[in-house]
Amino acid sequence: MNKIRKGDDVVVISGKDKGRRGTIIKVLDGKVLVQNINMVKKHQKPNPQQGVGGGIIEKEMPIDVSNVMVFNPATDKGDRVSFKTLEDGRKVRVFRSNGEVVDA
Repeated sequence: MNKIRKGDDVVVISGKDKGRRGTIIKVLDGKVLVQNINMVKKHQKPNPQQGVGGGIIEKEMPIDVSNVMVFNPATDKGDRVSFKTLEDGRKVRVFRSNGEVVDA
């Protein structure tokens, strides 16, 4: 069970996009792909078989997991996440600052 999952709202805490918020698109091994964060220009060759045109495209690149924090709407900041087992036996993620459950 990961502390950061696909679909989480996160805040970037370091790097060129520090302070920006976005939603996680994909979780890779030790890195995450965040929507509209860490945008780069990539020179792409055309591929007529796949119907891809050539040119310069903008795309998101992975950012390290340690550079993002899950956004806590109660405090309006990024927050650390820990795990807690509920009375019914479910294991859930909770915010460290106020103990609220991340996944409702």
